[in-house]
Formats: sequence, C-alpha cells, structure tokens
Amino acid sequence: MTSADAVFAWLGVGALLAAVLPRVLSGRPLSMPLVFLLCGIAVYLLPLPLPAIDPVDDRVVAEHVTEVVVIISLMGAGLALNRPVGWRRWGATWRLLGVTMPLTFLITATVAWWLLDWPPAAALLLGAVLAPTDPVLASEVRVGEPTDDEDDEDDVRFALTSEAGLNDGLAFPLTYAAVGLAAVAGSGWSAEWIGPWVAQDLGYRCAVGVLVGLLMGKLLGWLFFRTRSRTLRLSQHREGFVSLGATFLAYGVTELAGGYGFLSVFVTACAIRAAERAHGYHNVLHDFMEQVERLLTAAVLFLLGAFIASGGLSALTWRGAVAACAVLLVIRPLAGWAGLLRSPLGSRERWVVAAFGVRGIGSLYYLAYALGHHGLAVPQRELWAVVTFTVLASVVLHGITAGPVIARLDRLRDGEQPRARRGSATVNPVRRTPGP
Repeated sequence: MTSADAVFAWLGVGALLAAVLPRVLSGRPLSMPLVFLLCGIAVYLLPLPLPAIDPVDDRVVAEHVTEVVVIISLMGAGLALNRPVGWRRWGATWRLLGVTMPLTFLITATVAWWLLDWPPAAALLLGAVLAPTDPVLASEVRVGEPTDDEDDEDDVRFALTSEAGLNDGLAFPLTYAAVGLAAVAGSGWSAEWIGPWVAQDLGYRCAVGVLVGLLMGKLLGWLFFRTRSRTLRLSQHREGFVSLGATFLAYGVTELAGGYGFLSVFVTACAIRAAERAHGYHNVLHDFMEQVERLLTAAVLFLLGAFIASGGLSALTWRGAVAACAVLLVIRPLAGWAGLLRSPLGSRERWVVAAFGVRGIGSLYYLAYALGHHGLAVPQRELWAVVTFTVLASVVLHGITAGPVIARLDRLRDGEQPRARRGSATVNPVRRTPGP
C-alpha cells in the first residue's frame, strides 16, 4: 500500500463524515467543524510520515484555498436568504455592519497595540482579520434552505447570516488600511495613507463590488428564469453546478474591475434570489453550494488542526491568548450589543447575535492575503498563532454552545409566538416551491 492509497482512503472517510455528521450532531453540543479540527490534530500527533502543513511558508496556497471556501460560502448564504433587501427589513444587518464591525476592528487593534506591543500596522491588521464573522463554522446560527416565504427566517439566524455575507467583503478596506499604513510609515504612524485609502479602498472598490454584483445578478437572474429560450433558461435544466459558475464569474469580473469580489459574490446571490424569489431552482443552486462548502470547510479545518499539531501555536504568548479570548468573550459581545441597541430584537436575541460572532476561515484568508504585500513588517509567526488560536477557540466555544443555545431560544420563541412564525427555526421540513 502506498501513501497515495492512504490519502484516497482518508478522503473517502472525510467525505462520508461530512455528509453524516451535520445530521448526527444537529442540536448537540458539538459541531462538524470541531470534529474535523480535532481529527486534524489527532492524526498529526500520530507518528506517521505526513506532509508538513505550514501556511506561513505556503502562504500563497493558504490564501487561495481559503479564498475559494469563502466565496462559495458567500454565494450559499446569499441564495439562502428569503428576506428582500431593505433598510428596515435588514435593520439589524446595517447596525452590525455600521457599528459592531468598526467597533470590533478599532478595539481589537487597540488591544493588540497596547497589550501585545505591536506596531500600529500589525495592530490594525489583527483588528481587520478578526473583524468579520463566519457562521459557516456554526451551522445552527445560519438560515436554512430557500423558501417562498419572505418572513420565513427568525431574526437571529437572519442577522448573523446576512452580517457574515456582507462583512466578509467589507473587511477588505480594513485590511488595506493596515497595508497602507505599513507602506507609508513602516513600523510607525502616519496619516498620509488615509486620503487615498478612503477614495480608493473604501469608496471605489466597494462601489464596484456592489455595482458589478447587481449587474451580474440581474443578468444571471434573467438567464436562469426569464429568457424566452427554453434551451438557455437554465432553471429548466436544474443543474446545481451553475451556482459555481455564477460564483466564479462574479468574483473574477469584479476583481478584474478593481472591486471587492467577496462583496460582489454576495450581492450577486441576493440579486439572483430577487429575480424569481419563489422558484424551486434556488433550492437546487443552494443545495449544491452547501455540499461543496461543507466538503471544503471540512478539509480546511482538518488542515488547520494539522497546523496546530505541527507547532502552529508555538509562537503564541499568554498576551496573544488573552487578546484572542478578549475578542470572543468581551469585544465582539459588547460591540454587538452596542450595535443592536434600540433594534426591534428582544434582549435574548440581541445577546445571542452579539455572542455568536464566529471567527473562522475568512480570518485565515485575510491574514494570508495581507502578508503577501511587501513592506508589511509584522510578526508573521505570532500573528498566525494569535489568529489560529482565535479560530480554534471560536470553533470550540461556538461549536459546543450553538446547538443548545439556539435550540433553547427556539423553544422560548415557540412559547411566545404561533408555531407558524418560527421560520427557518422549525424542525418541520422546509417547503419547496417547484419551478414551472
């Protein structure tokens, strides 16, 4: 037996586990990402001749692998949301983006600068990569499958899913703030980068991302549902892999235009959904993306566990561990609560949304991406250790608590509202509206 044979065997086991575990673990104090993370640690602690896993040395590979996982998860999230985009309907989302995310970024950067004694650019970078949320790693806090009911989602799941869909793209300007500062001032501080950053990285690139996403979504929505040719009307053929083509097309065109591809992919998905909201083809597209996302997430979490077992946390100091725990236990919950003040959400729902700011694969991507820029003189090994420890702690903390907490919240909600108002929290099968 060769090592390649063993790899095939392990890949088969992993794929089967990725299919079985979400159902087995549903509602329990355990999650599929946590299982694969622990499996990666356990396998790499065995005395076996395994390849080295080091995202610091293999930065380009780490960047592109995590990049693919993130854009696929963004398309899946956008396709799953039933609620049309609007100022009031998405009120909690805008609060989380406009208040919670900047507060998390600024406070985390301040903690890194003060507690870790890092230069300003490194502190800003840590704040940027830990600002976005990632409910991919805690499926209980995500919305379910697409349905034809615009009010079919409970507010907690909707807020966390829509927040993650947009802040994964809006973390790019924050990352470029760290890159811009490093390019101008090195390890010091200067305000010369702020003007170009506001015009280019915050203004132009966000605008391009949104506009290209809307354009691509409307074009693809027309092609999927409204073109007169039955041959070209892709919803007639019900092929799920089309969603993968839509994802890569929107991402690639936006990046070529100088915009934020992450933002564009999520906007594209929302626009496709809006083109024909009740069509059953959305379920086909979403289910395919969810399956691909689950497989890739399992692989990345296994590799992250391998990196941890191979000494990925050797550069972690007690101060770095304190900073990571502060992000999860203090900074995000308080920033989330502040962002949701005076929102329609009840007190319980506010705390759940504030507490479940899961950190995950998006943080790994942004770190790998930023470290590819020249002139960013930051402690790379220590940065990787702090971010990896934050993701590890988040997977453990939120993976264990998400199931019981959300289940209890659903039970409490059932006691206060008619069962029909539960939306995606219901245990009944999701209603599918067939296409023509």
